[in-house]
Amino acid sequence: MSTTLTPRERQLEQQLVETPAVEAAAPVPARRERLLSLDVFRGMTVAGMLLVNDPGSWGAIYPPLEHAEWHGWTPTDLIFPFFLFIVGITTHLSTTVRRAKGDTDGELVRQIVRRGALIFLIGFLMSAFPFFQWGPAPDGVASWTFIDRIAYRWDHVRIMGVLQRIGLAFLLCGLLTLRTTVRQQVVIVAALLLGYWFAMTLIPVGPYELGLHALEDRAWNLSAILDRAILTPKHMWVGGDGKFDPEGLLSTIPAVGTAMLGVLAGRWLASPRPLVERVAGLFFAGAIGAMLGQMWHWSFPINKSLWTSSYVLFAAGVACTVLAVCMWLIDLHGVRGWWTKFFEIYGVNPMVAFVGSGVMARLIYSIFKVTYDGRAIPLQAGIYRSLFASWLAPVNASLAFAVAFVLFWFVILWALYRKRIFLKV
Repeated sequence: MSTTLTPRERQLEQQLVETPAVEAAAPVPARRERLLSLDVFRGMTVAGMLLVNDPGSWGAIYPPLEHAEWHGWTPTDLIFPFFLFIVGITTHLSTTVRRAKGDTDGELVRQIVRRGALIFLIGFLMSAFPFFQWGPAPDGVASWTFIDRIAYRWDHVRIMGVLQRIGLAFLLCGLLTLRTTVRQQVVIVAALLLGYWFAMTLIPVGPYELGLHALEDRAWNLSAILDRAILTPKHMWVGGDGKFDPEGLLSTIPAVGTAMLGVLAGRWLASPRPLVERVAGLFFAGAIGAMLGQMWHWSFPINKSLWTSSYVLFAAGVACTVLAVCMWLIDLHGVRGWWTKFFEIYGVNPMVAFVGSGVMARLIYSIFKVTYDGRAIPLQAGIYRSLFASWLAPVNASLAFAVAFVLFWFVILWALYRKRIFLKV
């Protein structure tokens, strides 16, 4: 998302990630082909994010489209780390492109800081949108003027969030990988994941003598305690009841590791090896990573809300295997069609898709009201009940609404794609 490239940068990236076709005949000029799978993989992730974030009813969802209740994982729990992983890949490609253009280290640092800060700011403004508190006055609040609504909103705005985590992870990942070697980057990732593991499991917290025993407690694990102390409950995720934030501060540290693993994957993809070797290597590394993550789960459970080290390793491993399969199908065997175009269109304009759909969801799920059966209900609920729930079973109606939401945004992104409009942060 944060590293969508300009047309000129895409040309340079093409020279970095493309591979000459292997010819058995006499030497001929090498033909180069862009790795379309990168955009398709990113597009699958963004479209999946919209699908799981915008159901018709939160009370009727197919289990694979829900997050795991706490420990463990579902396909939905892989979407966010997949995105951070692809951010890492494109971070490496973008940095390499800019170095080829002659950018100095100072210019690269300024670009990384600017992008990271801007992504964080966009996420924060999305948390604050529409910048006033709607609905009835909270209990105990006598005065509820429009000024009061604005003041209350800013006094209770969530500081962290999905884009905020992406911004911080991109910033730290970009700086940590700017001048480091592969070996140094591996050491940094290991230090982040092992350090987080030790901190979360060995430091005594609250009523627990070991943090390991607090991992089942959403309120008393080390990450939740630090978030309440630094962010304060009224600036945390409302769904956590002021006890924890799934995109908190401490758990962002291992998320940096997710992005850095993406950088390592990007280095491999940009290598001069034949494409078939890169596909095989990526698949092998992914299988090993997923296996090690599952083994680590025995002592440090896979948990998205805590972004545990086992979760980082497991999700990055699965991301490698999925990307390798996409490369094998799309770039190695040329299996392309309407489905690759669909995801490519999502993949080249992820910021528009994420921010636009997020703002739209806030409006139709919470703010805009319609009258339905004599009652004022959110616009989304009115659409869902009249167009889907009136003739489909609840889970199917909920899924149909989510699919319609994804298709609606595809039409918008397709129009931008035809006009070659790509939002770059």
